[in-house]
Amino acid sequence: MTAAPAIQTFPRRVRLLTGADYRRVFEDARRQRGRDLTLLYRRSDSGEARLGLAIGKRHVRHASARNRIKRIVREAFRLRRTDLPPLDMIVLARGGAATTDRRALRAEIDSLLERLQ
Repeated sequence: MTAAPAIQTFPRRVRLLTGADYRRVFEDARRQRGRDLTLLYRRSDSGEARLGLAIGKRHVRHASARNRIKRIVREAFRLRRTDLPPLDMIVLARGGAATTDRRALRAEIDSLLERLQ
């Protein structure tokens, strides 16, 4: 198996890791809404795009569905992160995300990320 190019990885420095990181975005967020996903974002202090995920059990009951949504969002971010402006962003799932198919979720997150450029 070959390794992915370094620019297509998802290293720790491009993740929102601490509660303070999440709080900063939630307190001063702009919003892009899709049908099943919401993207909150603000200017990043780190100088590059960073991603956080908040896929709540309240909206997506089953862990397997939450994990599927997270994988789809991380993959879309990983492939686009070098083209994104320096923003801290959090993706939230809305009620219908659990039943939406993979292609539709991927198209939606791609559309939300495209609006940021």
